[in-house]
Amino acid sequence: MFRQLQRLQTRNFRSKAALESLARASEDRTPNLVLYNYPSFSGAFAALFAHLYHSRLHQPCLVLPFSSVEPLRVRDLDIQGLRTCYLLDFIGPKGFAVDLSRSIDRVVAFDHRRSTLSKVDSPKDCPENLELRVDVEKSSSVSVFEYFSSKFDEAVSDEGEVEGLLEREDWDRVVMVLRYIEDEDLRRRSLPEIRQFNVGLRELRSQLNCITNPYVFDQLLKICTVDIIAKGNSYISSRQEAAKKVIDKAFKVRLGRGLYGECLGLRIDGFSNLSDEIGKELSVRSAAAGLRPIGAVIYLQRKDLKMCLRSLDNDNDTSEVAKAYGGGGSCSSSSFIIRMGEYNQWIS
Repeated sequence: MFRQLQRLQTRNFRSKAALESLARASEDRTPNLVLYNYPSFSGAFAALFAHLYHSRLHQPCLVLPFSSVEPLRVRDLDIQGLRTCYLLDFIGPKGFAVDLSRSIDRVVAFDHRRSTLSKVDSPKDCPENLELRVDVEKSSSVSVFEYFSSKFDEAVSDEGEVEGLLEREDWDRVVMVLRYIEDEDLRRRSLPEIRQFNVGLRELRSQLNCITNPYVFDQLLKICTVDIIAKGNSYISSRQEAAKKVIDKAFKVRLGRGLYGECLGLRIDGFSNLSDEIGKELSVRSAAAGLRPIGAVIYLQRKDLKMCLRSLDNDNDTSEVAKAYGGGGSCSSSSFIIRMGEYNQWIS
């Protein structure tokens, strides 16, 4: 199964279609190449802005997804006539951008992750033709939007009344989507209904590959925050209703045989896809019952018994229990494998 999945992913990323596109770009001496982080919404929107810039100025450009599953190699990008390569929402494996800059006139890379800083060489070690734009205070999609908007304005400054990179009718809608994507990218999560937005957006992730979906940029341009949030609300509500239908059989769980207090729990074999919703609903009912505001959901995962702990109360750290039993997680969400004999001690 793993090898089948790996072959499928290889076809999608470092695929025959991608390599053929690179070969055609070499024959046509295409001067611009855009690689975007897949399956990242920040990467996809950044690619949209690069696509708009080059298409509106009639500059030949090849846009391809770049995935860490089966990444393109530097040797794959040996394109005759290539002058500029953009890396959007990633800088590649360590040394990738530097190696790429040795064979291309100019490489411009955008990223916003703090972890990226550890991969970045000091400025004195970077080639002059490698431009690293790593801004941890701004999402890559926003940085790329500002970058290509500025370049577009400069390019058309002598043409009189010309709209910006985005059409006037699209501006407010796209900028609002970028605000929400940035709110999640930078882990701020401060905008209204950001969770619903992320849930509603999630199902579009599989459509972000411009090789398998040639309409992706038209689709991204039409995304509306209000519609995405409504879709997220609908999805969450349906899951919550499904969770409530199986939750009436909850029982008391003595966490760590009582060392960590008591809460409500439920065996959910066959409903593990609802573990998050059921756990959160259990945590609310557990608090109402005078127990710790934690919900414990238990189910068989292959041959192991897995326990997931959820809490909506930031003062109750579920991970202290999980770590004590070889698991891990965050304050509000954690999990671990528990032996059947030990589990029976918790519910006896």
